[in-house]
Amino acid sequence: MKATAIPTLRFEDQRLTSFAGLVVLQRFFQLISFKMRLQQCFRHLAKSKIYDRTTIFLQLIIHLVLGFRELRDVEHYREDPLVQRVLGLRCLPDVATISRMLRDADEQSVSKLRRLLRDLVLERIAKLRLARITLDFDGSVQSTKRHAEGTAVGFNKKKKGARSYYPLFCTLAQTGQVLDFLHRPGNVHDSNGAREFILQCIRYAQTALPGVIIEVRMDSAFFSDDIVNALDASGIEMSISVPFERFVKLKGMIENRQRWYTINDDLSYFEAQWKPKSWSRRFRFLFIRTRAKQQRKGPVQLDLFEPYVYGYEFKVIVTNKILAAGSIVDYHAGRGSQENTFGELKTHCHMDYVPVRTRAGNETYLLASLFAFNLIRDLQMQI
Repeated sequence: MKATAIPTLRFEDQRLTSFAGLVVLQRFFQLISFKMRLQQCFRHLAKSKIYDRTTIFLQLIIHLVLGFRELRDVEHYREDPLVQRVLGLRCLPDVATISRMLRDADEQSVSKLRRLLRDLVLERIAKLRLARITLDFDGSVQSTKRHAEGTAVGFNKKKKGARSYYPLFCTLAQTGQVLDFLHRPGNVHDSNGAREFILQCIRYAQTALPGVIIEVRMDSAFFSDDIVNALDASGIEMSISVPFERFVKLKGMIENRQRWYTINDDLSYFEAQWKPKSWSRRFRFLFIRTRAKQQRKGPVQLDLFEPYVYGYEFKVIVTNKILAAGSIVDYHAGRGSQENTFGELKTHCHMDYVPVRTRAGNETYLLASLFAFNLIRDLQMQI
């Protein structure tokens, strides 16, 4: 039997591998011609004498799917027969070989891998025949103790003073997959390079999915005249949080407002056509007031019943949608799903791990994490 053939499953009294579930992935990779498409990403590089880069990159994906993090963890499954079968090998590469492949990675292969990542996601959306897709944009910190190429010390609330990358991600709300990312050092603002990246992701989606309505959600870091006007001019529906604390007039509008319209028991709103002085045109601004418990300060009495004091929390959203205010609030609140995606990527696919000192190598490892995550989601949808 060939090493790459799908094994026949028989329930017998015999010693089983811990990774038998990879049989499903082996078949799935064949159905989507994954290994053949990966080969196109490394074709421009000279062939290795022993292990080709396609197989090593596929091993990285399997490595992450199995839940392993550091490169040295390959020793836990190096002799496993099913992992060898999925990769089509009789002997798996060691840690040094994988590390060398990452160290020698180049920007061209990274670019091709990003294109394949986008293509697989957009192909899945085309098969689902969705009438509307939602793109969320936000950054996520990758901290490291290494002095890796391209890292810098920036804002990092969990590991203060650590060097890091701060890539900007585009995720697709309908499938929970990552469409693309923009790799950046850790000392840049969220909006650094964001306009071009956002419009680029939109163009990819428009080209692959003609006729599909595209909408975008972002937090207040992306609030700018440049981004808002560019999205509106492109016919893209959007909702963006507004850093209203930076605008004295907005704060005054909230303080002086007497009549608020009710959405539900806890939410009320009003809206206005407004623009900052430096902007070229007005947009729809929604002012949202949320009833919330206020934190008690001072000594706490241990009484059986203690009355709660309620106050309000405020937020402002700029949008070009024509929906009712309640629907826009619900839609914009859906941005929280992207944080869940980041949490899964870091917990299960170890997106936050920085394995080598070269920037292209670390981007390649990040791409392996994103492929592992997206492929599992794709497999779930296909089944």
